[in-house]
Amino acid sequence: MEKASKNFILNLKKQKRENKSLLFLDNVKIIKDAIENKTIKPECVLTSLDELDFEIDTQIYSVSQSVIEQLADTKTPQKVLCIAYYTQHIVQVPKDNFLVLDGLQDPGNVGTLIRTAKASGFKSVFLIESVNVSNPKLIRSSVGAVLDGNVFEMTRKDFIVFAKKNKLNLVCCDMNGENIFKTDLERRVVGVVVGNEGQGVSEEIRLMCFKTVKIPMENGIESLNAAVSGAIVMYQINKNKLP
Repeated sequence: MEKASKNFILNLKKQKRENKSLLFLDNVKIIKDAIENKTIKPECVLTSLDELDFEIDTQIYSVSQSVIEQLADTKTPQKVLCIAYYTQHIVQVPKDNFLVLDGLQDPGNVGTLIRTAKASGFKSVFLIESVNVSNPKLIRSSVGAVLDGNVFEMTRKDFIVFAKKNKLNLVCCDMNGENIFKTDLERRVVGVVVGNEGQGVSEEIRLMCFKTVKIPMENGIESLNAAVSGAIVMYQINKNKLP
């Protein structure tokens, strides 16, 4: 481990401002999981510890805790900061139920939905022109689930081609659909499509869905938060598959 120079630290600060694809991970569990899942390419690690309690194949620099606090995205970061690039795995055809996020822009919603998808048995997530996986708030709100290797970023055009080629069964979440609690979707692999917070599911993808479902609500409430809606639908579909 070598001591980081002042110029090196200044360069990292500049990269943090300018290079939006670079991750600054300040949670040890998230770092360890991402390394295990091979979804990050570490550039270096900064630490105020005498030594790390895990192995990582990259240069490790000794810095003060104040440097980590200046570079980290949280107010109270841990004593380790990993600077890395996200590495997306090759897109695969889902073998289990999956989630499609169509144009979502709120990183908190997206992170929550990704974590909920994993918890409810939806093993793959497709981010269609949504907030980037490198968004710090997204990573934190997913508690690192976005870095597990089964989250795929795609353009809407590419996803449509992929979905048609592989005959994916898509279910649209929309208030004009049928009651999700009275719909049986357990006998096939389906992809739940949650749309943009304001505009909903895009017309192009809506036309590809074989079914539209809604969550029934009392009069006076037009809609639920995207993350809440997606969570209810996913758990309802997989309720009999969970332990």
